[in-house]
Amino acid sequence: MQLNKGQKIDVTKGRALRRLVLTFGWKVSDPGVSVDASVFLLSANNRCERDEDLIFYGNPLSIDGAVQYSQDGSGQSGALRVSLDRLPDRIDRLAVTVSIYESAKRGHTMNDVTSLYVKLSDEDTGAELGLYDCGSDVSKETAIVVGELYRYQGEWKFNAIGSGFYGGLEALVTHYGLELEEPENASEVASAKLEEEQLQEQQLAQQTAPTEQQQILSKIDLRKKAVAISLQKKQLTNVVARVGVVLDISGSMQQQYRTGIVQDVVERLLAIACQFDDNATLDVWVYDNEFSRMPSVTESGLGNYVNKQILDNPFIHKFGRNNEPPVMEDVIRKYTVEEDSSVPAFVIFINDGGVLKTIQKVITRSAVLPIFWQFVGIGDSNFEVLKRLDSMQGRIVDNANFIHWDRIERVSDEELYDKLLNEFPSWLQAAKAKRIVR
Repeated sequence: MQLNKGQKIDVTKGRALRRLVLTFGWKVSDPGVSVDASVFLLSANNRCERDEDLIFYGNPLSIDGAVQYSQDGSGQSGALRVSLDRLPDRIDRLAVTVSIYESAKRGHTMNDVTSLYVKLSDEDTGAELGLYDCGSDVSKETAIVVGELYRYQGEWKFNAIGSGFYGGLEALVTHYGLELEEPENASEVASAKLEEEQLQEQQLAQQTAPTEQQQILSKIDLRKKAVAISLQKKQLTNVVARVGVVLDISGSMQQQYRTGIVQDVVERLLAIACQFDDNATLDVWVYDNEFSRMPSVTESGLGNYVNKQILDNPFIHKFGRNNEPPVMEDVIRKYTVEEDSSVPAFVIFINDGGVLKTIQKVITRSAVLPIFWQFVGIGDSNFEVLKRLDSMQGRIVDNANFIHWDRIERVSDEELYDKLLNEFPSWLQAAKAKRIVR
């Protein structure tokens, strides 16, 4: 199976698999570029709790012998062997990463690396489970979280992440909670360290301060309870659904991003995903006249998500004009091609006006697909196109709804969840009757 960024696959479910091999490969355009793979063994808090839980060329074997890393003499491939049945319970996930050695000092980036991939195989049978080519997902970064192997309901799954970092292995070490050792020859690396620090100002993912993370999780727990009440009212308590949000990032949305309104929206919507989605994951897209599929959000990565992943990311196109159909087509592609499933997708589309009329064609065409579009208008635009969604003809089921708030930040969680979920039950019932969903 060829994996795409953000795609998750089962590793052990339905298989008698005990030992997994992750094979890495890459090519370099400059023989002076040195690439290394490393694996962080993480707790449920998404932290590497012990120094010895960082597996790399300098520490290739975990203390329990469950994880072993080796790299061949060419320096362009390596293998990670994981005995899943020997991993201790304290290890909740394994972050699989690749970084460039002394990137700042030598001036190398992922632009110097091509054909970067990871392949997952059953070590005992040789059966290939998946292949993720992530070389095209990064460019100027100096480290990548290629993917994560993680526990879910007693089984193991793999998530193709492809998230880039600035700062090489040191940035990853800091991100996962380990402390860096002071270099013995500090004077010789001072200039390189300064450059590293400048790059880290653009780093896409920084470690959240523990107190801030605790506050976020506490708020999410309260909001999950509010969602649970709404689900109970609407008889949705046993429904499983994939949840995504599409965020307008056109020019008129600048204030909502800068003042934290969009961050709060993401936090509030994650609570819905935590109740609906088996992975407690919120899929995210942003769009103006271009679109980007962002790293999915979980509770552990929620802190300052909008700033880190969107506003501070120089590769995200932002504050242009509206163009909805391309991002809607990508949503459809993810949920019906890349992750083909009859499990419904509940997609919340945040917009502050100026929607193109051509979205009607996309909505009509997707009426036979397991996707429900919940459009949310914010601000004082007239939303003429979105107001006509309910009267659209030519659909096998009514697969879209529109609600509007001038100031979404002033809406209570209870009202927000009740209105967001208001039309979803009737669509589910109609979609099941037409065998669009099970």
